[in-house]
Amino acid sequence: MPAGRWGTGAGAVVVLAATGVWAMWPGHVDSRLWGEVRPVIEARLAAESRGSGYGEAVPALEAHWFCRAEALDLDDHGDEVRAGVNTLCVEYGVRDGSLVECSAGQAPQVLRLARTADGGYRVVSRERAPDGAGNARWTRDHFGRFAGSALDRPMSAGALESAARTLFGLPADAPVADC
Repeated sequence: MPAGRWGTGAGAVVVLAATGVWAMWPGHVDSRLWGEVRPVIEARLAAESRGSGYGEAVPALEAHWFCRAEALDLDDHGDEVRAGVNTLCVEYGVRDGSLVECSAGQAPQVLRLARTADGGYRVVSRERAPDGAGNARWTRDHFGRFAGSALDRPMSAGALESAARTLFGLPADAPVADC
C-alpha cells in the first residue's frame, strides 16, 4: 500500500483493528442467540417502563406496557452478550371496548446480558441515548453510521397491539384510539 493512503483490502482491516477502531454496520445476527435473549430484553424493557406512562395514572384504563426489540448487532463473548437494539415500547389500556394507546417511545439501546447458572440470561446493564444534543453522537458511537438508516425507520406496533388486545380480551379487530 502506498505511503499516506488507506487501502480497501485486508490491510485496511488490519490497520483498523490494530488502532482499536470498531466500525459497526448492520450485520448477521445469530438467530438462535437472539431467540434466547430477546424475551429477556423485552421483559426488562417493559418492567423498566412501568410507572412512566399516562395510562398508569388512570386506574380505570388498566394500562400495561408492551415492548419489542429488533437486533441491530449481537455479540457473544462467552458469559456475556452485548445486544445493540432498536426498541419500541407502547403503553396500552382499555376503554369502552377499545384499545387505547397512552404512551409510546422508540429508542436505540445497548444491553449487556450475563449467562445464568441455569443456562438462561439476565440483563446486567442498559444504556440509552441521551435526549437532546448528545443523542446523535451517542447513537453513532454505539451503532456506527451504517445502522442509522435502521434506527430512522419507525417500528411497527402491530404485534404489540395484538398482544394488548389478547391481554384485555378484545377482538382482533378492536380499534385503537388515543388515550
